Amino acid sequence: MDTQYVKWDYNQMGVVATLKLSEPTENIVAWQRFLPTGPIALLPLTNCLSSLVWSLPTTEAKRLLKVSEEEFVDSINNALWKVYPKDGVVESGMRALQQLLEGLSLQTGAVKQLQPSVSAIIEGSRAAFPLQFGHSVSYVQTGTVLVGDAAHRVHPLAGQGVNLGFGDVTVLVQLLAEAVINGAPLGDMTYLRKYETLRQRYNVPIMFAIDALHRLYKGTAAPIVLARSLGLQLTNAIPVIKKALIEHASGQIRNR
Repeated sequence: MDTQYVKWDYNQMGVVATLKLSEPTENIVAWQRFLPTGPIALLPLTNCLSSLVWSLPTTEAKRLLKVSEEEFVDSINNALWKVYPKDGVVESGMRALQQLLEGLSLQTGAVKQLQPSVSAIIEGSRAAFPLQFGHSVSYVQTGTVLVGDAAHRVHPLAGQGVNLGFGDVTVLVQLLAEAVINGAPLGDMTYLRKYETLRQRYNVPIMFAIDALHRLYKGTAAPIVLARSLGLQLTNAIPVIKKALIEHASGQIRNR
């Protein structure tokens, strides 16, 4: 297409695999833990199978692709369960917020479900891909339309890459249908440019927000850790904010 493509590497790879859990989970939920090396996430497939997405420095990711399945499983369980030293400043701040929330009756009182343990991986499911930020300045040309990862790439920590792609497809299909109804050819640039404008207005702010989250979670200084921990705790405690975020994250899939 000879169009500009803005990108930068995160110097990480996303290690993926299909995991067998040690025991079935009663409540099927997704798990994500932010580690010093990058987030590890388990996305449920069934009550005993999960899909792994583990963001790691490139050298470590390549190493884990070569180790035995037993060592790979041990590394996953260690990443899920390892207890790291806690900073006194962060702990004091979190206790103060906890007391404040209890005083305001904002705690949900929900019982916390522990993260699962992994017993094995599905043979042949282990792989990895480089993590990048990428965005095409133009999504369309005569006879050509970019959707999904061809148009944009984001860090998987927010789980929004596939949603952005679904949104592209939905808007494009709607506009192509409109073109057909109005008697225009499918490649009419008026409709294609409209697709490009609508999707870039939506995609770009979300992409930069995800990039900002990635940079925030890379920080290990106590003030940064405290700020993001307080933010997550407040988000979880305030129903209106929590519901809005959940609906935004899942709305695109639900509407399909």
